[in-house]
Amino acid sequence: MASQLRPALTIFAALTLVCGVLYPLAVTGIGSAAFNAQAAGSIVEVNGKAVGSSLIGQAFTSPQYFWGRPSATAPMPNNAAGSGGANQGPTNPALIDAVKARIDALHAAETASGVPSGAAIPIDLVTASASGLDPDISVAAARYQAARIAAVRQLGAEQVAALIAAHQQQQWLGFFGEPRVNVLALNLALDRAKPYVKG
Repeated sequence: MASQLRPALTIFAALTLVCGVLYPLAVTGIGSAAFNAQAAGSIVEVNGKAVGSSLIGQAFTSPQYFWGRPSATAPMPNNAAGSGGANQGPTNPALIDAVKARIDALHAAETASGVPSGAAIPIDLVTASASGLDPDISVAAARYQAARIAAVRQLGAEQVAALIAAHQQQQWLGFFGEPRVNVLALNLALDRAKPYVKG
């Protein structure tokens, strides 16, 4: 019995050392050396203070900012510890109600700013992504919100359009995915262009 147990324990200890210690340390070391910003969480700082991550969405709800894609993570939106979608089908009443509420919120913000839009709302502004953490929106979603933001911040429409164009990210390798805009980066650029003063 002891002769059979000893090799099993030896293999168990060796695999634990290799897979549980050496491999994670090697991957972490390579990641930190080759992709330091990503390995550290892609943290975005302003004046030495962390304001978010370029890889994780935030729930912007003020009309002065671009709104990102809705998040269905629990127990709060954009929960990086609980990535996942709502898993609701297109005929699910809860999903239908959630989409209607998001449409109403967008229309209310537009009306309050004095620039109600009659254009169709891009789908990524009212539906959550599979991860619930999407930090980007489509270029169409950014342009849809431009008039509201220009009105609230008293910026020229051309200036807001130029900010969107400057922060547009193209398809990866020219054909993977769609052109997109990072919401946090765009909102920080807005604050640099003209800080919002309520009053």
